[in-house]
Amino acid sequence: VQLQASGGGLVQAGGSLRLSCAASGSIFSFDVMGWYRQSPGKQRELVARIVSGGGSNYADSVKGRFTISSDNAKNTVYLQMNSLRPDDTGVYYCAAVRTVSWYWGQGTQVTVSS
Repeated sequence: VQLQASGGGLVQAGGSLRLSCAASGSIFSFDVMGWYRQSPGKQRELVARIVSGGGSNYADSVKGRFTISSDNAKNTVYLQMNSLRPDDTGVYYCAAVRTVSWYWGQGTQVTVSS
């Protein structure tokens, strides 16, 4: 399984970015797909996840600003990030879970300037 994350970059506070996570195979095979981030000096934390069947969960800090979605035909999961804040800065990792196995993408840097 390979997960290819893309879409990061430098953006001013209040701006938007869309991250993409392209899987090497069908995303139907995963129980959960999601995005985690690691900010400087902090542990990796869950940002948003989508479970098979369509449910989703978000970190409290991003609720109302970020939206996770999937395109099964493209085997891709997206993270639309709006109203970005400097504390959203970090490396964003795509993750996928199949039963007890975890798979990680390579990470994409998001930097939000004030």
